[in-house]
Amino acid sequence: MNEPQRYHHICASSGCDCHLTRRDLLRLGALSTAAVAAPLLAAGQARAQAFKGDDQPVRIGYLPITDATPLLVAHARQLYEAEGLRTEAPRLFRSWAQLVEAFVAGQVNVIHLLSPATLWVRYGTRFPAKIVAWNHTNGSALTVAPQIGSVRELGGKTVAIPFWYSIHNIVLQRLLRENGLVPVVRPRDGTLRDNEVNLVVLPPAEMVSALAGRAIAGFIVADPFNAAAETLGVGKVLRFTGDVWKDHACCVLTLAERDTVERPEWAQRVTTATVRAQLWVRGNQTETAKLLARDGPGKYTPHTLQVLNKVLTATDYESYERAGVVLHRDWQERRIDFQPYPYPSYTEELVKSLRLTHVEGQAAFLNELDPAFAARDLVDDRFVRRALEQVGGLPAFGRPAAWTRREVLG
Repeated sequence: MNEPQRYHHICASSGCDCHLTRRDLLRLGALSTAAVAAPLLAAGQARAQAFKGDDQPVRIGYLPITDATPLLVAHARQLYEAEGLRTEAPRLFRSWAQLVEAFVAGQVNVIHLLSPATLWVRYGTRFPAKIVAWNHTNGSALTVAPQIGSVRELGGKTVAIPFWYSIHNIVLQRLLRENGLVPVVRPRDGTLRDNEVNLVVLPPAEMVSALAGRAIAGFIVADPFNAAAETLGVGKVLRFTGDVWKDHACCVLTLAERDTVERPEWAQRVTTATVRAQLWVRGNQTETAKLLARDGPGKYTPHTLQVLNKVLTATDYESYERAGVVLHRDWQERRIDFQPYPYPSYTEELVKSLRLTHVEGQAAFLNELDPAFAARDLVDDRFVRRALEQVGGLPAFGRPAAWTRREVLG
């Protein structure tokens, strides 16, 4: 077995099949119908009612990407227990589709979810999910085959995304438009024009082997899969998403609204533990990589310490600047960073950007969704504000002490 294939194999052996079938996508899309959603919602409600008050355990659902870092660190360092909560072993999922379905069914109750996906879950499927904090910022990249030197060279080729409702899809299509390219969805053997880029959905763990096997010309996804492609020599980073949208949220801490309403103290404790984990990670990158590595005590991910260090410590960031991968040096971005406050301006811009982005499936809700309303309704920032007060506020995360900001897109 060669090294690129190893990522898919290890993930499978750890209980993560990492094969996103068409059935997964169809079933996920069907969550917007009562026939499919009702049984899952009923199961979730039954699980929630099995516990009184704040007694329910923290059941984490995650994908094996660095986006999950705060949740896994909080579990490893027993920060939830320090807040008086019980925990179960975090559950690794093979795709975003399966994670969302398990969340709706109440099989997991604390998840990191792609920020655009939360819009789809709340307003597309009408499941009452709430963002209570950001999980991290940046942390993703567009990785391409070594011979590709620019975005324009992706014309006539296929690029993989992890999910239609993802910051990756939004940023990729923005880059394509800026370079005169048109995103399309065609069969794998379909003919592409020179100005067209075919988009396909792949689970993150399948992307490295797909790139190595030349099934795709590139992928845009969360780390450490970009770092894995670099380390194995099968791909190179063309752009970091944080260099396109400054300090953007990728994944967010998501809870069911019933837990924020019926168990506000439980929701507060979950949020506080996650915020404390984020702050610890910012000052302990090497230790964090060891915790997450496949040889670490928790064996949370299938990734090597070398690959995780490349993401979390980012000692080679200056080389990206010299190579022209980073265009906005004045932004002083980290490859991945951690900051929990969900700025309203980001959610508003997210809605506007999704309207300009092609997504498969039912997306009519976006045309009726007011950006300012979504920023108020989707996000509940009560818990994260209180958690931040306990650790020194936003300045503790290197941010100005203000609850507002201006979105900057390069």
